Amino acid sequence: MNIAPETAAFPLDHLTIDKDPDASALVTRSGNLSYKMLNHRIALLASWLRDQGVVQGDRVATWLSKTELACIMPLAAARAGLVHVPINPLLKQAQVAYIMADSGARLLISNSGRLKTLADGSDDAAWSRFEDKVVEAALESIVNPIQPSAATTNVDDLAAILYTSGSTGRPKGVMLSHANLTLGALSVADYLKLSADDRTICVLPLSFDYGQNQLLSTWAAGGCAVPLDYLTPRDVLKVCAREQITTLAAVPPLWVQLVEQDWPEEAVASMRRLTNSGGALTPTLVKQLRGIFGEKTDIYAMYGLTEAFRSTYLDPSLIDDNPTSMGTAIPFAEILVVDENGAIAAPDQPGELVHCGPLVAQGYWNDPERTAQRFKPAPAAATSSGTAVFSGDTVKRGKDGLLYFVSRDDAMIKSSGNRISPTEIEESAVESGIAAEAVALGVPDERLGQAIRLFVRPVENMSETDALSDQLENYLKQNLPNFMHPRDIILLSEFPKNPNGKLDRNLLASMDVE
Repeated sequence: MNIAPETAAFPLDHLTIDKDPDASALVTRSGNLSYKMLNHRIALLASWLRDQGVVQGDRVATWLSKTELACIMPLAAARAGLVHVPINPLLKQAQVAYIMADSGARLLISNSGRLKTLADGSDDAAWSRFEDKVVEAALESIVNPIQPSAATTNVDDLAAILYTSGSTGRPKGVMLSHANLTLGALSVADYLKLSADDRTICVLPLSFDYGQNQLLSTWAAGGCAVPLDYLTPRDVLKVCAREQITTLAAVPPLWVQLVEQDWPEEAVASMRRLTNSGGALTPTLVKQLRGIFGEKTDIYAMYGLTEAFRSTYLDPSLIDDNPTSMGTAIPFAEILVVDENGAIAAPDQPGELVHCGPLVAQGYWNDPERTAQRFKPAPAAATSSGTAVFSGDTVKRGKDGLLYFVSRDDAMIKSSGNRISPTEIEESAVESGIAAEAVALGVPDERLGQAIRLFVRPVENMSETDALSDQLENYLKQNLPNFMHPRDIILLSEFPKNPNGKLDRNLLASMDVE
């Protein structure tokens, strides 16, 4: 992308206003909205928000499934000068109460069933609750829809706070500006080559940065978004066929389920691209996807972190030969690999991934201590000035310029003096053809410091037996060095997932396997 970020950024609610007014923009259970109607609904909701006694900069939260209201709220809140706080609909009362209190949100919109689960009392005295159907009905009586934000809107103003899943301690609220979100949408639309005739199925949570960008990047290109709350993987196939979907984004645990399905030709024929983030694709998974979708469908491997939205993508022409690569920097991002002294790491030397440039978030809401740990001045070698995100992820840059994930520093297993990447063990287990999913963890061991415990979900046609564990153990002994051999192999019929659909390593670590 040859656009300077300082000239490309614009107010978030401008994302949809220059599109073909008659083109389809959003398909939900409520119906099909053209861009003309989408912009009108955004204007109505922005007006309703203003009427609730809020002032510029106030936070407003939604705790909704993928309804029309949930989809348009990011842009409506921005138009009203407010900050949107989307809450994952899978979260429970205690988690929702924490997010509401931490963000200081003035109001919460949800459905009647979810609202009934919230306790009455002092914890919600500072905010108002609204049922989504009541809000939708109120929009019909709005007489003064709010026009698009002024072009002079400061694009560094806060537009959203996205809370992480809270897999390590309390959730952190990542602060995202108008520029963060609009540049992210433009960047993804550019490298995915999205166009106005694309139709994106949105299966990931809208409270997840990857999930929200399904909407925003599609609208940046003038395409149509089709949000889906699915119950089973087959629901995804059905909508892909019915809506002639061209773009499908998922995380590895969902891909593992999707490749086990029998895809009908009508669900495959229109598919132009598959995108993955939230964990690495394995060579086996790439082959399975290629077997279903063929050469005509591009497969995009991507890496991101909420603190900088997205960092890298792999050109789809390279994925068959480099299935484990993270690729190179996305447009508007500068990616460095630095050693422990802050110098640029040599080729093939592991170092920390540091993300610089205008996609870097503004820090963690109301948490200066954790902000200072992650958000620091850009390294001296960076061409981008300002703040950088130090990811905590260990990666390496190959001699070919491609990046490869090694491990999260806090996930590394320290066994008998060796630093072991769980990713390498997990990939080997999946490559055996025995494991559909695998998670390797370090557990306390008096002799080794940490021993390796490997959790495995067998492929669909295999039963959980001791013989299966023995087969996998023998395979790993043949393909991994001694210090990487698991002490324990635990077979599970299903892996626990966090609200964003990723494997929940912390829950596995706390599991009683005796």
